[in-house]
Amino acid sequence: MMERIEIGAQLIAQAAELIEACRGRGETIVTAESCTGGLVAATLTAIPGSSAVFERAFVTYSNAAKSEMLGVPFWLIERHGAVSEDVARAMAGGALTHSHASLAVSVTGIAGPDGGSAEKPVGLVHFAAGRRDEPIRHECVLFGGLGRAEIRRRSVERALALLLSLL
Repeated sequence: MMERIEIGAQLIAQAAELIEACRGRGETIVTAESCTGGLVAATLTAIPGSSAVFERAFVTYSNAAKSEMLGVPFWLIERHGAVSEDVARAMAGGALTHSHASLAVSVTGIAGPDGGSAEKPVGLVHFAAGRRDEPIRHECVLFGGLGRAEIRRRSVERALALLLSLL
């Protein structure tokens, strides 16, 4: 059975806070998403007036999309895997390069229920966020076996928090 994902009041409030903070500082946002499949973008665009801040989104679920749309070198994916710090950083940097936004966040992980391994278990998610012409920050979270929907929801929450931390 598929698990349903609810954006919910908490994520809406968090997104609204981020949108307002960006609007007040003249910042714009781009997202590069894999395991969240566009949920960060959907949460941000649920906020009225988000078009003043939200520039674009890249949903790069496949390795080919990460390379073609964001310029992530294929050798980097082969060497470290799509779910890695290196790829998360390259995704965020590529999103900034291929947009006009001033802030970027990327998310790549294993939401499950399948696809995990001993080295990279289900619930492992890498995040990267950065401002144009500044170093990209990285964060890795092991959410554990919370279920696909909850891993994705918490990943959106963490991505929004990372963007807010850049302000």
